[in-house]
Amino acid sequence: MRESVNILMVDDQPGKLLSYEAILGELGENLIKAHSANEALECLLKTDVAVVLLDVSMPEIDGFDLADMIHRHHRFRETAIIFISASFLSDLDRLKGYQHGAVDYITVPIIPELLRARVKVFAELHRKTRQLESLNRGMQQLSSRMITTQDEERRRIARELHDGLGQELSAAKMTADGIQRASQLSEAKARAADVTAMIEGALAQVRSISHLLHPPLLDEVGLRSAVHWYLEGLTKRCGIQTSLDVQPSDFPRLKADLEIALYRIVQEALTNIYRHSEAQNAWVVLAIDEKQVLLSVRDDGKGIPDHVATLRPGSAGVGIAGMKQRLDELGGDLRLQNGKPGTLVEVVIPIPASAPVR
Repeated sequence: MRESVNILMVDDQPGKLLSYEAILGELGENLIKAHSANEALECLLKTDVAVVLLDVSMPEIDGFDLADMIHRHHRFRETAIIFISASFLSDLDRLKGYQHGAVDYITVPIIPELLRARVKVFAELHRKTRQLESLNRGMQQLSSRMITTQDEERRRIARELHDGLGQELSAAKMTADGIQRASQLSEAKARAADVTAMIEGALAQVRSISHLLHPPLLDEVGLRSAVHWYLEGLTKRCGIQTSLDVQPSDFPRLKADLEIALYRIVQEALTNIYRHSEAQNAWVVLAIDEKQVLLSVRDDGKGIPDHVATLRPGSAGVGIAGMKQRLDELGGDLRLQNGKPGTLVEVVIPIPASAPVR
């Protein structure tokens, strides 16, 4: 949705302000009138203004001095000022206007189409600048949350290593020490068998952690097998019943970055189902045609709030934000909706005609 910006029109003659308002009305922006320099300054301090239309000839403080005052304030150094003059018409007057920070200098009689076009350019530039600033703030917030998530994931892996693998290896070492002290061969063999079992358990944990971080199947045989393996593991670990529907049955290999992105999105969507949905079942559909890859993940849980489903800024957690960032990099699209019951996550990623598969 297009967001209107504020245009401040400054002139001590009400009739001129009405004419500016009539000329600029069709732009669909917020038009604000000020009848003096002091009124204009008061408005600037309270409002984010994209463009200032400024009459040169005003009593007490003229337009040149007012422009200097505006640009001396740190908030308004980049504010676009367009001078309008009916009496200062020479090239030297224009030069003076530009020296006082104007982006344009228009003389009377005004050509309405020209004034609209010039104001539109600077209003659009201000709107794009604000959007870029908002995106930058969002990226900074996402980066901060990603760092926090990475730290939490490192702590989780450290706990897994310490509490699981570390304990298995410690027990194996103690048992191995016991073999050295064993007085009979039968006792030593029994202890050796225990060590073997403990090492096998430790190796299983290493494989599990390694596969969760990056499944070898993704590189070796592709996305379909990696997703199938992950769904089976989720069912065993969490009890959520899962289903995978792949279309067509001979789903092809894709570029590595596309396969990784789709796998991580499946992983994140199912992790969210486990953590937040209270669902009993989850269904994953993976499809491809000549132009795009389609992925959907649906559950029968309690659903998500509307402000999250509409992806309002600041409403989504780091997981959904991470999904969206991956898709933005691939030119893809993310849609969330309440499935009544449950949540439906839909992903569409275009496949460039020149993109090779493996």
